[in-house]
Amino acid sequence: MTSDQYPGKPLTLAQACARLRFRHLQFLDILGRTRNLRLTAEQMHVTQPAATKILMDIEEILEARLFDRLSRGMRPNELGQFTLRYASAALDGQRRFVEKFNALKQGGHGHLTVGAITGSAAHLLVAAVEEIQRQRPLLVIKILEQSSDQLIAWLSKRKIDLMIGRFTDDAQRAQFHYERLSAEPLHVTGGPHHPLRGATDLTLNELAHWPWILYPGSTAVRKVSDDLFGGAGLSLTAGVVETPSFLFALELMNTTHMLSMQSAALIQKYVDRGLLSRIPVELPDRMPSYGVITRLGEPPTPSAQAFIDVLRDMADLAPTPSMV
Repeated sequence: MTSDQYPGKPLTLAQACARLRFRHLQFLDILGRTRNLRLTAEQMHVTQPAATKILMDIEEILEARLFDRLSRGMRPNELGQFTLRYASAALDGQRRFVEKFNALKQGGHGHLTVGAITGSAAHLLVAAVEEIQRQRPLLVIKILEQSSDQLIAWLSKRKIDLMIGRFTDDAQRAQFHYERLSAEPLHVTGGPHHPLRGATDLTLNELAHWPWILYPGSTAVRKVSDDLFGGAGLSLTAGVVETPSFLFALELMNTTHMLSMQSAALIQKYVDRGLLSRIPVELPDRMPSYGVITRLGEPPTPSAQAFIDVLRDMADLAPTPSMV
C-alpha cells in the first residue's frame, strides 16, 4: 500500500471507532516503542507474519501508510507519529478508567480540599464528612477553616476544590457558582455565669457597655454587629478583642465577662453542656445565608460533586436552629 492510494480521502468516525480495536492500539503502542516487528510480535505473543498482518490491517482501516519499512526496523512517518500519540493517549485513558473504576467500586479514592466558615457550616460540615466517608472510605478529605473572603481567594487560586461560605462582594457572582444551603441565626453569647444570663428586657445600649469579642471586619458576623450597634448610634466602649477563632473566644467567655455574637448552631452544644449561656436579647435576622461555592464554568470533580450532593442532602435534613 502506498500513501497515494487514497488521495484526499478523509478518515471517517466509523472507520476510527467501529473497526479500530483495542488490540490495534496495543500493537501500535508497542511498535512505536520497539520500532521492530519481531520484538512487537514477541510482546504481543503472536508470530511475526501475524504482526505484519495486524499492521497491514491498521493501515487499511486508516487508509494510509504509517511506517516506513527499513532494512533494520520500522520508522513512523508524520501520520504514524500522530497515530502513535493517539494510541498512547487512548491506552493511558483506558488504564486510568480501569484504575478509577476499581477504586470507586472498592470505596472511592483521591483527595478533596474543602474550605469552610465557622458557625452553622461547621455543624453541617461534620455531618457531611461522616456521610461521604461512609460512601467513599478511601477518599482523603482536607478541611480548611477560614473567613469567606479568604476562602474565596483560595478558591480562585485553586488551593481548595470548593467552599462553604458566602460571597463578600457582588462582583464574585460573575466568577463563582453559589448554591444556598442554610440560614444562620445569631445569638449574643456569654460565659455560663455571665451577669446578664437570665436578665430581662435587655437593650442594645446596655450590651454596648460590656466588653466584646468580635470577628474580623471582613466577616459577615462582624458586619451584622457593626450594623446593629452603628445603626443605633452606639459604639463599644468597654474593650474589644478581635479574633477569627471560636475556641479562643470560648476560653475568653469562660474566664471573663466578655460577650460575643455567635452562630446559634455553633454554640448549641456548648450551651447544653453548661459551657456557654445565651444572653436573652432579640436580634434582627440580618445574617445572610451560606452555601456551597465552586468555580463558575468548571464542573466539579466526581469526588467534589459527591460531596456537594451530600451537603445538599444534609442541609435538607438539618433542623432549623432555634432562635430562642
